[in-house]
Amino acid sequence: MSNARFETYETDATVGDLHTARTVGHGHGYGIPGPPGAVEDAHRQDTHQLDTYRPAYERTPAYEPTEPALPRQAARTAAPRSGHRRRARYAERTDGVRRLLPRALVVAFLAGGTTAFLAEDKAVELNVDGTPRTLHTFADDVTELLAEEGIRVGAHDVVTPGPGAELDDGDEIEVRYGRPLILTLDGERREVWTTAHTVEGALRELGVRAEGAYLSTERSRRIGREGLALDVRTERSVTVMADGRARTLRTNAATVREAVEQAGITLRGLDTTSVAPGSFPRDGQTITVLRITRTREVHDEPVPFRELRTEDPSLLRGTEVVERPGRPGLRRVTYSVRTVNGVRQKPHRLRSEVVREPEAQVVKVGTAAPPTSVQGADGLNWSALAACESGGRPDAVDPSGTYGGLYQFDTRTWQSLGGQGRPQDASPAEQTYRAKKLYVRSGSSPWPHCGTRLQG
Repeated sequence: MSNARFETYETDATVGDLHTARTVGHGHGYGIPGPPGAVEDAHRQDTHQLDTYRPAYERTPAYEPTEPALPRQAARTAAPRSGHRRRARYAERTDGVRRLLPRALVVAFLAGGTTAFLAEDKAVELNVDGTPRTLHTFADDVTELLAEEGIRVGAHDVVTPGPGAELDDGDEIEVRYGRPLILTLDGERREVWTTAHTVEGALRELGVRAEGAYLSTERSRRIGREGLALDVRTERSVTVMADGRARTLRTNAATVREAVEQAGITLRGLDTTSVAPGSFPRDGQTITVLRITRTREVHDEPVPFRELRTEDPSLLRGTEVVERPGRPGLRRVTYSVRTVNGVRQKPHRLRSEVVREPEAQVVKVGTAAPPTSVQGADGLNWSALAACESGGRPDAVDPSGTYGGLYQFDTRTWQSLGGQGRPQDASPAEQTYRAKKLYVRSGSSPWPHCGTRLQG
């Protein structure tokens, strides 16, 4: 029995050679047949060029023997038996199998690894901010996929499905970046975030009613990652009251003044509105137009005089005499008078100037003690007479203004008795003193109705 199965074989075939043989044997790619006869040609090329090992029992010496062969040996060499030819053909077939076996093992290993490789690979569609692309990945979940692609997301970005979701073959992943929007909506300014790419999409995403609204930019304008400032004024219903008539309109005006003008009303001169003309008109608001006129008026007003009082020892105590009457001054005042819708408002003083200065009044005040006794009249009942004439009131004045004081003197009689000023301004003691002097001079006739009381 031959020991060829245990002998060591040497080869210089490489994996690249095996790949060349596989490529030729299977065409130009996986599953693509090659040209006719390619397999046989490749096998022959491999047998004669690539394979460099042979079994030991088939090796032939590379030299000629120096001695003549023995007759038996010569005979065997010259005419080999048919059995030897069969053994040679069997050895050749065995040699081909042994040459193909290592290559088959390598191909089987590579095929198994490729199957496992393909089993872990997933084809997914990744849409980043509206730009889709299909890619292959070994990532297990969305977070790992985004990390592989170098995509960073922030608090205002949206990832669908969520970052922790597992990945399967054929999944679709969408990343929408957040964009800052400085939104001034109906006069109120705030910062919001949107993942929409256009102004119209942002308004729809934020739930802003855009029908009939004013926009500071086109609806189709794209919003970049840096964001956008947007002013939106929605359509509102306001009522304008002017000149006795109400007008209701729908408007997206920025100010009350603009809404009034849209109602066909013109503000002239000092005209204004019940709310600030520059304020933002609210939905359902009623605006009243105020027609204002302004005029100037000049009035002359008196300036009160002051009183100077001086003591006079020649006058009885309690007596005051006006030595020089006071004279009021004159002040000229200019007023601004405003009417609102025909109603006069309270005048507003603009300026004032004194046209004439006032003159002070000088009054003398008596300091002398009045006499209380008059001979011939001290014993009479003066209190009864006073009660009858004036009810006992020193400052009493009759309805005509002619008579005054306790005893109802007229001014002429009072002054003829030495009195100063008016009798009702003198003290009760002085009035009684002057009455006694009058009695001594004229008796009780000055008091025709009450004179009899002096005797009681």
